[in-house]
Amino acid sequence: MKLDILAFAAHPDDVELSCSATLAKEVFHGKKVGIVDLTQGELGSRGSAAIRAIEANASSEILKLTVRENLKMDDGFFEETKENLLAIVSAIRKYKPEIVLANAISDRHPDHGRGAALVSRACFLAGLVKIKTQQEPWRPKVVYHYIQDRYMKPDFIVDVSEYMSAKMESIRAFKSQFFDPNSEEPNTPISGKEFMDFIDARARQFGRELGVEFGEGFTVERPVGTNLLSEFI
Repeated sequence: MKLDILAFAAHPDDVELSCSATLAKEVFHGKKVGIVDLTQGELGSRGSAAIRAIEANASSEILKLTVRENLKMDDGFFEETKENLLAIVSAIRKYKPEIVLANAISDRHPDHGRGAALVSRACFLAGLVKIKTQQEPWRPKVVYHYIQDRYMKPDFIVDVSEYMSAKMESIRAFKSQFFDPNSEEPNTPISGKEFMDFIDARARQFGRELGVEFGEGFTVERPVGTNLLSEFI
């Protein structure tokens, strides 16, 4: 099964919070999109691995993903090991994406930067013919990193004004994690209403830089090119 875009996430809901509107837009335009979660988010203060799996499936339906899978690495403890690298290499070769999206290169949660480095390295290794897996070698054309909790200056921004509602719906699919006035779960930095307000404000901030209502920002590993200067506006 070949995908156009494959987004990796250290935890279920990382993609939803950071670039789900971009994915929804690509799906609307006919692209095949998938998500691979590295861990089950089992160390989260709220919910459980089983609950988050159900929530991830619900979000996937909202975003109309072609595929979603979980590599079940150890939340909080996964490292850049050969075993973990090969698991990601196999996923890349299995889905053959042209574009890979990965976690922010640095963020409040240490899993995010570690996941970013792991996926970036695996994208290179996936193209090496002497690394043997059940799939043929494949290297994505580009790797982009979405921006998460901490602000980073984006290298480019996608106008997602028409897809912000899909983003917020996909986030709300993770009912155990985010604002619910009736929840008896412990409070966390992401469980209050103010966090949802922050997600909206961040998208408005990036949108403002484009002169649109909402945007999602990304950083790049190498310069982005264009054939004509007049097309790059």
